[in-house]
Amino acid sequence: MSDMELPESWKCALAGEFDKPYMAALKAFLQSERACGKTIFPKEDEIFRALDLTPPQDVRVIILGQDPYHGDDQAHGLAFSVNNGVRVPPSLKNIYKEITRDLGIPPPVHGFLEGWAKQGVLLLNTVLTVERSLAASHKGKGWEQFTDAIISHINKSKDPVVFMLWGSHAQKKAAYVDRDKHLALTAPHPSPLSAHRGFLGCGHFTKANDFLTKSGQVPINWSL
Repeated sequence: MSDMELPESWKCALAGEFDKPYMAALKAFLQSERACGKTIFPKEDEIFRALDLTPPQDVRVIILGQDPYHGDDQAHGLAFSVNNGVRVPPSLKNIYKEITRDLGIPPPVHGFLEGWAKQGVLLLNTVLTVERSLAASHKGKGWEQFTDAIISHINKSKDPVVFMLWGSHAQKKAAYVDRDKHLALTAPHPSPLSAHRGFLGCGHFTKANDFLTKSGQVPINWSL
């Protein structure tokens, strides 16, 4: 893992992060985990997939997740997304429920969200790797500082951006968002454990598109 694996469009924004001590420690940790035979998700060439699909100048919406799915064949580098053919996870089912309630769009039968990413929706987890079957196993290893740098860079964007911050982990990133310029939407996490506490009914998808339209940008087509 090196800055050379970052998409060209993000190198200027983030390459300096790879010279910092926390990144050296993170690299060493990941190398050690793999050397011990542990399975790390997503695959190494998909860790920066969200950045690859959504260049910084194209970001219109950021949806922040916590860490990658830790089950086999699930994580592929986009928050909340799974590849075609993989069962739609419960949190994503609740996201689809809210889109249907909010916009009247029927839920898709798959969980593949690249269609959003290619429209400028940055599907970013706060932590970019996880050990198989161990949720939050790479928390506190350095990824949070890296994703803070991503949020800080987007915050400097010349165009207003919508930040969808669901759950306490994502909402910590609000400290990096200029709310006078950007729209920060907060709600409980869409997990089945918390979605009924205010995620379902939040109306974030309509609010996001209304904000984009008012700021002279093209709204997101949330159907997949």
